Amino acid sequence: MDVAELQRLLAASPPEPFVRTMARLADEDPDFVSIVCEGDAITRREFERRSNRLARAYAERGAGFGDYVAIALPNGIEFYLAFFAALKVGAVPLPLSYRLPVVERQAILDLAKAALLVGVAEGEHPGYPALPAGFEPDASVSEEPLPEVVSPAWKAPTSGGSTGRPKIIRAGSGAEGSPAINQFFYHYAADDVQAVVAPLYHNSALAASVGGLLLGQRLVVAKKFDAEDVLRLIGEHRVTWVTLVPTMMHRMYRLIEAGGRYDLSSIRVLLHLAAKCPEWLKEQWLELLGPEKVLEIYGGTESISITLITGEEWLAHRGSVGRPWIGDMKVFDPDGNELPPGEVGEIYMKGAEGMGPSYEYVGAEARTIGGWQTLGDLGWKDEDGYLYISDRRVDMIVSGGANIYPAEVENAIDQHPAVLSSVVVGLPDEDLGQRAHAIVQAEPGTTAREVLDFLADRLVRYKIPRSVEFTDQPLRDDSGKVRRSKLRDAAIERMKTRA
Repeated sequence: MDVAELQRLLAASPPEPFVRTMARLADEDPDFVSIVCEGDAITRREFERRSNRLARAYAERGAGFGDYVAIALPNGIEFYLAFFAALKVGAVPLPLSYRLPVVERQAILDLAKAALLVGVAEGEHPGYPALPAGFEPDASVSEEPLPEVVSPAWKAPTSGGSTGRPKIIRAGSGAEGSPAINQFFYHYAADDVQAVVAPLYHNSALAASVGGLLLGQRLVVAKKFDAEDVLRLIGEHRVTWVTLVPTMMHRMYRLIEAGGRYDLSSIRVLLHLAAKCPEWLKEQWLELLGPEKVLEIYGGTESISITLITGEEWLAHRGSVGRPWIGDMKVFDPDGNELPPGEVGEIYMKGAEGMGPSYEYVGAEARTIGGWQTLGDLGWKDEDGYLYISDRRVDMIVSGGANIYPAEVENAIDQHPAVLSSVVVGLPDEDLGQRAHAIVQAEPGTTAREVLDFLADRLVRYKIPRSVEFTDQPLRDDSGKVRRSKLRDAAIERMKTRA
């Protein structure tokens, strides 16, 4: 971390409440179009007026300081209005997927004891006040500024995790800070045009885009991810900064590889995160944009510690996610001993000296060793201190005593030109204990033999899946997340049925 640069930014842009920042920007340039979303747009002045009215409507329904306001809305202007309306009454925004089944949503609401649910019809969750998508306050509700208040936590994303049980990852800081500090964290500027193409219920899109708004950027928002639409959107709006996950990069690259002509010349920074990026795919994007434009970070929603790697560094340390940039990371064995370079263990993190807790779990306990915390990822460091991710600890397959990391096998499968996505899980095996099984979404007509032959010279024999099945359903959501345990359980049931 460049401490001097951070201090310079803080001196030039002292901390202030998020709601004050938004009001100040609206005063400075009220007609600036701050958000564009598929033909819809809103100026800073209009954003302030509408979010003020919405905040009063939330307060009328019982939302107040420290309460959770669950926001189950798709990407769009309405989401951001709801987010800042919650902050204006001192509440904590809790973004949820608008596609969540009622049972899953109920579990999160019960965990949070939410004061208000936005985006769902009244009565769908008895006992919880709700406002449907598209709600507009009565015309008599004032659009004047509200008394300033600072929410005790500026966001509270959720995660199902590997256990399938929901948990809330509540931000450790309140809704105030230095607007300019986002330049430091995200390597963007006030005049950048940011594309928001991942779901806003995921932390990466939410944090980067809210940070961009506070800095004064224009956001170009996609309601949902579609590779061709995003490629077109980048050229049409001259997007300069975008964050992607490897699943998106894969889908977009396949269109470019097939001969599609898209203008990506405006991109100044492509930041990718959230999942391990296959080396072949990263190489293609470095060639497309230039290594100086591609950054990668690793750290999780918890943001205890964060690594950073530039494209130029990556070419010298292929496969790495970088060195700790904020805080520190070490690789431990099961007994809590730090492992030497080259040895795989569990990655543990510690925040930067002098910084308070970056998060608080609701519904889960942190796993710690002597003040170091882990998110459950496995990895190793090289001699220069660069970190490499192997896989999730809970996802590792032990087959005949050998460790198989699903991410490594999936990366190899996904290189097949007919494959759209793949997930590798461990199935019970009387002889081996577990065997690797691949679930593949591919072009029609692709066979298991083609996939296995393709892997023959890419993976050592014991890592090649013993079985392959095909699906026409997407295996990952738009942020690259996969319900691996659900897919594994379904595959086991199918195996029992066929037995």
